[in-house]
Amino acid sequence: MLHVLGRRKRLCDGITRRDLMQVGGLSLFGSMTIPRLLRAADSSQGAGPAKSVMLFNLLGGPAHMDMFDMKPNAPAKIRGEFNPISTSLPGVQICEHMPNIARWMHKATLIRTVTHKYNSHDPLAIMTGWEDGNAQLPAQATDPPDIGAICEYLGRGSRDLPAAVCLPNFPGSGQSYRRGGPYGGFLGSQYDPLFAVASPTFKKEPTSKDYYPVMPHGEPKMPALDSLPAMTADRFDRRRSILSQLDQQFELVRASRTLDRLDGFQRRAFEMLTSSRTRDAFDLSGESQATRRRYGENLWGSTMIVARRLLERRVPFVSVHQDIYKHYGHAYDMHTNNFGMLKDFNLPILDRVIPALLEDLEARGLLDSTLIIVMGEMGRTPTVNARAGRDHWPQCGFSLMIGGGIRRGHVHGTTDKQAAYPESHPVKVRDFVATIYQLMGIDPHMTVDDRQGRPIAIAQGGEPLFDVIG
Repeated sequence: MLHVLGRRKRLCDGITRRDLMQVGGLSLFGSMTIPRLLRAADSSQGAGPAKSVMLFNLLGGPAHMDMFDMKPNAPAKIRGEFNPISTSLPGVQICEHMPNIARWMHKATLIRTVTHKYNSHDPLAIMTGWEDGNAQLPAQATDPPDIGAICEYLGRGSRDLPAAVCLPNFPGSGQSYRRGGPYGGFLGSQYDPLFAVASPTFKKEPTSKDYYPVMPHGEPKMPALDSLPAMTADRFDRRRSILSQLDQQFELVRASRTLDRLDGFQRRAFEMLTSSRTRDAFDLSGESQATRRRYGENLWGSTMIVARRLLERRVPFVSVHQDIYKHYGHAYDMHTNNFGMLKDFNLPILDRVIPALLEDLEARGLLDSTLIIVMGEMGRTPTVNARAGRDHWPQCGFSLMIGGGIRRGHVHGTTDKQAAYPESHPVKVRDFVATIYQLMGIDPHMTVDDRQGRPIAIAQGGEPLFDVIG
């Protein structure tokens, strides 16, 4: 619940202020404080080429050797069932089931050697650069903050929009498990992103329990409130959507004298919370049927359109997580039926939504200032198992990066003959995260204090990969 407390308080700087707004549960926006404002002033606002970043997390761990690092000359148990095709980047081949992405490779940087030791489906490592956590635990309050949380901490973005949004729900929502990654961590939940919510529907039941995906349908929505903010003495406990609640009850607050009693920081947070621009980004009613079909008339197509609308509004960091929903498939966690899931489900989705997004951003003149990242939290084992699947393999994976100051037509790193280990230019996750910060104009060596007051580098000591920056 959001609270604005009425008692006055004199802080150590001698300035009289009311208690700050605290957003719990939804964690829509961070508190507005003088230290935070000073940090924002020092953060080189807008200095980097990437004004916005979108990470498409292929949750589960995509099989890199079946997608972007194929080994056609390897033994059958290594190379798998797919054939490589040429791309718009001479000499570079990718999987035959991604022909649309193949046409964009001359504008991309492909990293083939992302490596770490965090064997978990949580995107914690790739969103924070930290790989020393307990992979068996859900999101922890002691985890480091992710890129979106740092954007919120620095006051990135506009006055009436959040600095970070997570779509279509928090990762792990489909299995009622909060996966580590997109959180404020030890900085506090006030720096969490705006988490959308999704309640997908399915037109049929899978023919087998696991690894037989069924397409989810629906759209990501703004979250519902447990109750209205306690802006006055009255409590509103009706449980309705944020759209209807804010439209009606916040107008009552606007008309009252409550806003007169808020300081400038509280007023700014209130305006962001009630912003029509945030709500409009989730309203797809104005999108044409042709656009809906181009992205795909399913949850992932709808989610990527919402992501595009947020990027158009210059939200600094948007993460999209291809979640796993109960027994309706395991996304990219392909211990069984790896090739069937890729051919009939995952790759058709990927090869539709990413090119559609890139086309729209380029047509709007936004691609050069928007960084699009496609990757998973790990790769898969080079050897196909007895169930036609591949198992966990954090030792090597890929990242596809387009726009936002990235070098065009570049392949970074090579792997051995089995795509098992980096052979040249291994990329640690902390260096990968440092590169994103560098492209956003945020000093990757900047530190924030953890709960013990120890300064922690936001990229965990990583150094930017200047070879992949254009």
